[in-house]
Amino acid sequence: MAWRSRGLRGLSGRMRPVWERFRRTVSGRGVRGLAVAAGLAAALLPSVAAATPQRVIILRHGEKKNGYELCSVGVERAKALASVYLGRNAGQTLFAHQPPSAFLAITLHTLELASPAAGQWGLGVDDESVMPEPKRDDPHFVTKLNERTQRAARSVLDDARWDGKTVVMVWEHHHIADAKLEAQFPGEAVTLRQLLGLDTLPDVPQTWPGGNYDYFWIVDFDPAKGRAPVRFRMVKQVFGPPWQNLPANDWGAPEVLPPGSDCEHRETLPEGAD
Repeated sequence: MAWRSRGLRGLSGRMRPVWERFRRTVSGRGVRGLAVAAGLAAALLPSVAAATPQRVIILRHGEKKNGYELCSVGVERAKALASVYLGRNAGQTLFAHQPPSAFLAITLHTLELASPAAGQWGLGVDDESVMPEPKRDDPHFVTKLNERTQRAARSVLDDARWDGKTVVMVWEHHHIADAKLEAQFPGEAVTLRQLLGLDTLPDVPQTWPGGNYDYFWIVDFDPAKGRAPVRFRMVKQVFGPPWQNLPANDWGAPEVLPPGSDCEHRETLPEGAD
């Protein structure tokens, strides 16, 4: 009987010996070994399925220059976030309860924003990056983002490495929460709002506004109660010197960029503006 190494992926160090015992038992005893190994499998599988993080912190990438990189404002936001909220010695740390166990990203913009903070913790970024394509609304591109968001959410809720831990997800805003996107895929969960169960909590916005780069969504879970989130709150990013000029518009309000900035303005304009 052939075994693939895929079975070890995502298991904590203490669970790997259990899997190895299961593999050797079945391989060495053939069909008869299945009955004996069933007990080992029963001990192994619940520990993986029950993995639930304590907290997930969600934020959007910084302001964009183009489809590949952040603009100067977005780069400064990445530095400010590492210094004030997300880095090892952050002044207003979001990790007073425990240090982060992982930073996840999905696009080049989110990877660029997450990297300074993750680096201060000695962590790499678990990168689900999708390369930009010529048309942002290309159905193929959106489908890839859907699939990678689904895969990342499954990992956050199932991976034993993050059981009881804190995970940071730096994401693309349509796939955090977007009522229009969700309506385009009826019967399929495609946003973090759906995939992490935030739609079961009160006061969770249905859509992340296009002009907001300056908020955190903080989601708490109780591992003893399963996968359902138990608490949600929004925290606005507020920076002092030397980052006091970073845009800090209220939720749903248009962003005002510094004069002469190299940032894209398409998503920051008020509704109906050119």
